[in-house]
Formats: sequence, C-alpha cells, structure tokens
Amino acid sequence: MFRSSSFHTIDPKGRIIIPARFRDHIRAGGGEGVMISNMDGALYGYTLNEWFAIEKKILSAKTRHMRQFKRFFLGNACECSCDKQGRILIPPSLREYAGLEKEIVLVGVLDHFEIWSREEWDAENQLMEKEMENEEVREEIASLGL
Repeated sequence: MFRSSSFHTIDPKGRIIIPARFRDHIRAGGGEGVMISNMDGALYGYTLNEWFAIEKKILSAKTRHMRQFKRFFLGNACECSCDKQGRILIPPSLREYAGLEKEIVLVGVLDHFEIWSREEWDAENQLMEKEMENEEVREEIASLGL
C-alpha cells in the first residue's frame, strides 16, 4: 500500500525519484513501472496489477459521461518504467496537465499514489482544512470511526 508524502523535485528532463518504499510496492504490484494518468489537477500512479483491475472496471462503462471519463483517463495514461536510479520519466503532456515544474509532492493514497506540484498540494491541503469545518464533511469522516 502507498502511504505518506514525499517532497521532491522534477529534473529538467521530466524525471522524478520514486521513494524506495513506493518502489517496493510497485515491484510487488506486477513490474518495474507504473501507469500514470491525470485526475483532479494531479497525476495518479498505479501498479500494473492495480491498473489492469481498473481497466476491467472501466471497460463496462456505457453512459456518455463514463465514456468521456474513459477517454480522458485512459487516453492520457502512460506506462512509466523505473530506471536504475528509481526514477520515472513523466511525459510532457502529463507534466503540463499537473503543472509540474520544479517542486513536487508524491502522496500515498493506499491503492495508488498521486503526484502534485508543491503549490497545488499546499492549496489542496488548505482547502481540506476549510472543508473540515463543514459539519457534513465532519460527519462523513466520523462515520469512518475517525
């Protein structure tokens, strides 16, 4: 499972270091690389096994909105292999989508990890802090036993 956050930089070629604790999970998940796609202004990284399970779920999408989502999510996906230094190369189109320029954050979200620009990650955290003041949000979180 992917957990915790790591602060890194993306190099001028678009490579990012995958933390060792994430690489172990990636290898256990079916290979030496990940599938990366875009969502919510960030990039989502999945092990190959998890990605194949997602594709099976998405395959049954029949509504117009789900077909659009399928095009967006699968059409922008890219397989990224880890090199010997534990880096992956993020394609330019995905870097542009997520606004990845220098400082980035890798965030473990159990079944996947997310890659955010540091600026967007900080804004997302501030938004969540505000959202947690909302009673409905607090009740939903409390329903998890937290």
